[in-house]
Amino acid sequence: MKCPFCGADETAVADTRINDDGDIVRRRRRCLTCDKRFTTYERAGLRLPQVIKKNGSRVDFDREKLAASLWLALRKRPVSVDAVEAAIARIEEKLLALGERELASEKLGEMVMRELKKLDKVAYVRFASVYRNFEDVDEFSKVILEVSPDVPHPAQPLGR
Repeated sequence: MKCPFCGADETAVADTRINDDGDIVRRRRRCLTCDKRFTTYERAGLRLPQVIKKNGSRVDFDREKLAASLWLALRKRPVSVDAVEAAIARIEEKLLALGERELASEKLGEMVMRELKKLDKVAYVRFASVYRNFEDVDEFSKVILEVSPDVPHPAQPLGR
């Protein structure tokens, strides 16, 4: 490991610790040339797939963009940060399990919708309305019926 202060190649590890989750190693290092100390962090380099957008362009999967999309749909909804983080982790695990180098944005959107449906039905409808680009009220009605099977459809007779 190169020293960030003097650029020397020779450093020694003074202390190594693993975080509580066991997925990050923290190392305190000391430069053998200038004697300054610095910290490095080591984690597994897992490669998530690139996302193929509707216009055909490719972008790297962005966890922050995924989180921002979820939080936008969940705005002012009673869902905990831990629940959202768990949903993001499940999506990332599914992406890794696929083992694909590329993934259509539509497939990622469907994964997000499945997680939102579990987290909060209002957020699910919000996300679906934007994601599926609803054109009229009937499309909203279909999605609302999908998440609320007890609500009778306007064409169905009530309680007979």
